[in-house]
Amino acid sequence: MNADPGGGLPPPSQGQPPPSPPASGWQRFIERVRRRSTPVAVSALVGLLLLGALWLDTSSRIADLREQLATELGKAQSFNQQSREGMERTREALRELEFKVGGLESKLAETQNQRLALEALYLELSRSRDERVLAEVEQLLIVGDQQLQLAGNVKSALIALENADSRLSRADSAQFTGLRRAIRRDIDRLKSAPFVDIVGMSLRLDALAHQTERLPLAMYESPSEPPATSAERRQEQGALARLAQEAWADVRGLVRIQRVESQEVPLISPNQTFFLRENLRMRLLSARIALLAHDEGSFKADTRSAAEWLTRYFDVKDKQVAGGVATLKELSQSDLSIDLPDISGSLQAVRNQKLIRERGLR
Repeated sequence: MNADPGGGLPPPSQGQPPPSPPASGWQRFIERVRRRSTPVAVSALVGLLLLGALWLDTSSRIADLREQLATELGKAQSFNQQSREGMERTREALRELEFKVGGLESKLAETQNQRLALEALYLELSRSRDERVLAEVEQLLIVGDQQLQLAGNVKSALIALENADSRLSRADSAQFTGLRRAIRRDIDRLKSAPFVDIVGMSLRLDALAHQTERLPLAMYESPSEPPATSAERRQEQGALARLAQEAWADVRGLVRIQRVESQEVPLISPNQTFFLRENLRMRLLSARIALLAHDEGSFKADTRSAAEWLTRYFDVKDKQVAGGVATLKELSQSDLSIDLPDISGSLQAVRNQKLIRERGLR
């Protein structure tokens, strides 16, 4: 069968019915495409249709996946929010727990301190009366020995010994007889020792050191005031005479003539005045330190130097200056090289008594 060169379709047979009436434009287009289509075009069209169907299916699945993903993300966010709230509640609970633990620790420490205090009180109460008496007497003797060795204060050492003897007498125990005998020996030795008032001498030096700012210098000694004219005589004089007398007094005050019978008074500038007073104060403080250290040589040298400075640079007619010079001269003649007795015998006796008691308790 021969094909039609124009359309490629076989000619209609003689037995076919007559053609149908003309169709619409879309049907004609489909018919034309069907007539002109080839197997390749049909395959391409089918492929395109399959791709379109696949794309539609893929788009639908992607949309479903997006919805599922959005749902899961919402659930995850809700879970995360719940987890955060749970963590915050856990943190608050942990803070409260830490606060409670801190309170319990403080109460535990307080309880331990109270327990230690009760134990110390129990140990203190468990001691015998004699042990407490020996501890008190030993403390009194140690204080007295320190006052005697460091400051040379015999009076404080005597007070400590007498208080210790009084405490032993109130105990009224026969075993303290030897200890009281040793304490009485040391009391008699201290009473027979020559007394040097170290504390009083130190206070006098300290008071004189504080007065250096107010002591007048010799170069500023004021001249004696001229005798004042009585009121009756001024009334008898006329106004011109009084004016002339006042003018003469002013002119005479411009010039000062003074007879120097002693050594020449040194002139000192204001700066030197400040350093003079400070050096005098330092000298007095040095003498005080030497007094407390029982350094007789340094003490006498400092007091004599201070007395010489007061006599040379300050107005000896002033009561404070004269009193300071007299005080320094008196102190410079004091004897500090005195061998003071110690109370080591009483200390050794009370320590031996404690040792005997400890060995007896063991």
